[in-house]
Amino acid sequence: MYQIQIINGPNLNLLGKREPEIYGNQSFEEYFEKLRKEFPNAALHYFQTNHEGDIIDKLHQIGFEYDGIVLNPGAYAHYSYAIADAIKAIEVSVVEVHISDIYTREDFRKISVTGDNCIKIISGKGLEGYKMAIEELLRF
Repeated sequence: MYQIQIINGPNLNLLGKREPEIYGNQSFEEYFEKLRKEFPNAALHYFQTNHEGDIIDKLHQIGFEYDGIVLNPGAYAHYSYAIADAIKAIEVSVVEVHISDIYTREDFRKISVTGDNCIKIISGKGLEGYKMAIEELLRF
């Protein structure tokens, strides 16, 4: 069974409450249960933190054991070279996900330094971007 880790970064614990016009009304925990049902042949794991070092620690912890990682680094995508280096250092394939379309938002959001070390960036597909990322990892 494929082991896939979803890692959500800062402020994503507020999904369903935070700016619903951009991020929707559903909590990630609700959506995660839907993903588990859609992918019965994959062991999906979920981790959320608002702390950069926790993301790096989680990448190091599973980055040589799991079959794939779906990462939404939140705003860290735009400036965390430490997370980018952690992605580059591990062996597991990482797909970066952004719920909103980072390429149509503020200028600083249009660049993803973390995405440079991922196999793909999925942006602007809402929560369905996570499903697309899992599908990508299962094909890889």
